[in-house]
Amino acid sequence: MDAAEVADRLEIADVLARYAYAIDSGRWEELDEVFTPDAVIDYRSAGGIRGTRTEIKSWLASVLPHWPGRLHLLGATAISFEDGEAVVRASFADTLAPSRDMIPAGTEGLLQGGGWYHHRMARTPSGWRSRELVEEQTWRTIQ
Repeated sequence: MDAAEVADRLEIADVLARYAYAIDSGRWEELDEVFTPDAVIDYRSAGGIRGTRTEIKSWLASVLPHWPGRLHLLGATAISFEDGEAVVRASFADTLAPSRDMIPAGTEGLLQGGGWYHHRMARTPSGWRSRELVEEQTWRTIQ
């Protein structure tokens, strides 16, 4: 692995971290630094929608405020480079809580889950950006 590939991998890891922070903080405009303008994002495996960056930002802004306590943790990440793109698979675990205050674990409305994020990333003039995200929800619990 040469220095350029190491730099690409670090930048891609940063894109993943920016994604998690944008979702958890509700800073939807920051998703513009994660996705290309023509990106397709698919949350159907978690009960969501499939749409463009603009459609997804609007949908997230209408749905996620019901869970103001949000935390996404990204784990095992595999990156391969194919035909000038990066194919990225990252495990995630998330918690969606109906409050940012301390609540009992059995509180109604508490969601926890996890699975895999599958990204296809492209190098743009602004750096690596995801042009496709498919969420693969593999488990979910709800109170």
